[in-house]
Amino acid sequence: MSTKYLIIVLIITLGLFFFSSALSKVYADTGVKTPSAIMLANTCAGCHGVNGSSFGPSSPTIAGMSKAYFIETMEAYQSGERPSTIMTRIAKGYSKKEIELMADFFSKQAIVRHTQTYDAKAVKLGNKLHKKYCKKCHEDNGASANDDAGILAGQWQPFLRFTMEDYTSGKRPMLEKKQERVKKIFEEHGQTGIDALIQFYGSQK
Repeated sequence: MSTKYLIIVLIITLGLFFFSSALSKVYADTGVKTPSAIMLANTCAGCHGVNGSSFGPSSPTIAGMSKAYFIETMEAYQSGERPSTIMTRIAKGYSKKEIELMADFFSKQAIVRHTQTYDAKAVKLGNKLHKKYCKKCHEDNGASANDDAGILAGQWQPFLRFTMEDYTSGKRPMLEKKQERVKKIFEEHGQTGIDALIQFYGSQK
């Protein structure tokens, strides 16, 4: 990823952070009711796309995400349980009620998936690994929101890769069950297995 792109993303994100913080302060100071779900969702569009379908390969699509998972994720950012150089700051700018409104809004949005390049052989292996190790938590090839585990199908491959790097490096904690399964994938296929899973999920329409 180019330095120029990273700088642009950082500027946009910081702008959204200050906007969301200022928005919350204005409503608190004036006693006006909580802003609408659409107004709140618009503060996320710079990184996550209109209605939550991302155009940026390093930002996840949040459209269609379950309300429970959205709230859980935002609370994890607020507490620092889920590390992030940007989202931990942004999440703290929203109240519990605002997060609930956004969760409800994004859960009702249709996902727009973009065509990505992938290797058919890798996708075949990824499909096999998904069925063996990931299917129970990520149903419907990772497309289901009902399992409250996040949507993987159609996510940008760079985002999925960054996320797995955070997990495998220990930067982001894994549940014991997930840790065991990732370890087995590494034992059987090494990094090739992880890359195959990423391409499999990225290939889903």
